[in-house]
Amino acid sequence: MLVNRPPGLSVRLKLTLSYAGFLMIAGILLLAAVWLFLLRDLSVFQVPRPVNFARVFVPGSFGPYVFVPAAIMVLGFLLLFGLVGGWILARRMLEPLDRITDATRTAARGSLSHRIALEGHNDEFHELADAFDNMLTQLEAHVEAQRRFAANASHELRTPLAITKTLLDVASNDPERDSDDLIERLQATNARAIVLTESLLLLSRADHRTFAREHVDLSLIAEETAETQLSLAEKHNVTIETSGDIAPTFGSRALLTQLTANLVHNAIVYNLPHNGIVNISTRTGIESVELVVENTGKVLAPGSVSMLVEPFQRGEKRHDSGDNGVGLGLAIVDSITRAHDGTLSLTPRPNGGLIATVRMPRSQ
Repeated sequence: MLVNRPPGLSVRLKLTLSYAGFLMIAGILLLAAVWLFLLRDLSVFQVPRPVNFARVFVPGSFGPYVFVPAAIMVLGFLLLFGLVGGWILARRMLEPLDRITDATRTAARGSLSHRIALEGHNDEFHELADAFDNMLTQLEAHVEAQRRFAANASHELRTPLAITKTLLDVASNDPERDSDDLIERLQATNARAIVLTESLLLLSRADHRTFAREHVDLSLIAEETAETQLSLAEKHNVTIETSGDIAPTFGSRALLTQLTANLVHNAIVYNLPHNGIVNISTRTGIESVELVVENTGKVLAPGSVSMLVEPFQRGEKRHDSGDNGVGLGLAIVDSITRAHDGTLSLTPRPNGGLIATVRMPRSQ
């Protein structure tokens, strides 16, 4: 928001006047000290004589009226010198600020690729420039991620709508078509659209950190999630194991429950066709707590694992899973983790599968 302020002096001019003012004060004090030293033995009632500048600084040879014109000349020179020197020094000192201002205006016009890259020794201006460059780097990455997310979200939301339109067009052109099959497919498409919309809203809520915080025990959430996901695990022939210590943290119970549910759901779906295992554990450290969800499955490449937190990135599920998902499970987990000032790390298991570790600050 632009603030309507009255015009004022520039920083450069203020610094120039400050330099000149301090120089004048120092000159006055110096001349005053010289005056007192030279005239300490002279009578203040000495009769003035014509000014002889050749004898100005000869002790005892002149009175106060002789010293004043010379002092005025010296102060005039100091004032001129202070103004010119201060203007030059202020320009040199404020040059980095001009570059920072130009970079700010460039960023305000939408160009986030520009960097100040201020050279020279470290000082306050260099720290400000480096901080601004780091901010631009993070902002550029965030904006690019938002653009990709918006494009992918538009595509994902358009898909169920296109499917619905196609089904309705086919049904209108074929009145003899089985209506039960049409209704079933429309319900499935609509359910997918609802899940996708709710996931997008949840992701936005976590990104903006618009939630209330309370003391939460991750170990209890892990046990509750294991119970609610038990039927899905039995359906996919997967065994769920839970263990660990009390893991107190501070955050949203609803969001942390969603985080755990997403991890466990993915661990079940991305698992072996038979006799798969999901291990849920919690650990407590001095300053942090950890929630670890480990599952068996196919061997994963480290490069592909790092991309799983990107929105709409889907891995290869079991052929009989019957759940294509919306590609936002781990993206939501990562967003909720960051909203709670935590970190999410994904590590492939040597024998196949994945280890997801969520680390968050411990509450007292």
